[in-house]
Amino acid sequence: MTRDLATAFSPLEARAGAPGAPSRDRISLREHVRSVEIGAFQEERGAPQRLRFDVVVEVGRPRGDLSDDVDRILSYDTLVAAIDRALGEERLNLLETLAERVAALVLTEPMARRVFVRIEKLDRGPHALGVEIERRAEAEGAAALPETVIAGAEARPLVVHLSNAAIGDARLPRWLDQLEAQGWPVVLTVGLPDLPRPRSAHPMPQARIDLLALEQNAWVLAGRDRRCVVVETRTEIAHAIAGGRIVVWAPSKIVLDAVEAPEAGAEDAPAIAAWLGGLLGAARLLGLGAPVPGGETVALDGELAL
Repeated sequence: MTRDLATAFSPLEARAGAPGAPSRDRISLREHVRSVEIGAFQEERGAPQRLRFDVVVEVGRPRGDLSDDVDRILSYDTLVAAIDRALGEERLNLLETLAERVAALVLTEPMARRVFVRIEKLDRGPHALGVEIERRAEAEGAAALPETVIAGAEARPLVVHLSNAAIGDARLPRWLDQLEAQGWPVVLTVGLPDLPRPRSAHPMPQARIDLLALEQNAWVLAGRDRRCVVVETRTEIAHAIAGGRIVVWAPSKIVLDAVEAPEAGAEDAPAIAAWLGGLLGAARLLGLGAPVPGGETVALDGELAL
């Protein structure tokens, strides 16, 4: 693999003369630079940095004459689109994760046989720091497409925002029964608890405090009914949706890692619920005891009018 990586990214004349080099055709995207917020360290948050992408794909040869037909080749635009999609899904900490997602997306193309991905950070010092990976399309070595990348392929959920009155109501289990009966997976969201919380003079710490307060209220809801499982990541939500389960969203990770974060803060939790509904492609958006932008408000009657 090390030799293959070196061959893939070496100059053309070196690749052509490399011993044991495969006879497949290759297409490549080289020195594609994007400004991205990425990194596991706190100082890398809110500070976009340049990434340089090099992607080389070994492709199967089409049968017969190409006839100069663009539909019979793997387009270079496909490589750019794979990078765009991997970057657009969520904020990532690791280049390794980003490289895996780019490779997996490229390998969904029928003509792709093997892909080499190199990603380098250009702004972390007087050098380039990066990763290089090779992934194959063959079944025994194929990289599985991460579930966070394929979000949208699963069933569309019912996103329901609960007021504090709804959370504390003795009729909550019966309402959950009614929500389950609608036939969609259910994602519940909550607002700030009716409790005092610390105040900060600085926006970023306050935003974190408020998001943690939302998560505290999510755990309060989970304690009311054992069907309510608190989830944090899109992968967990995808698993829950695929299984048709009821989940309660703890928003910190998805909100903080979002490429396009919600404009509203935790003080406007219904707006964050509406943002999540859009992110998940919700089948319906309901506000149980509280209005939600773009959704339907359901009164706290004995039987919900769904």
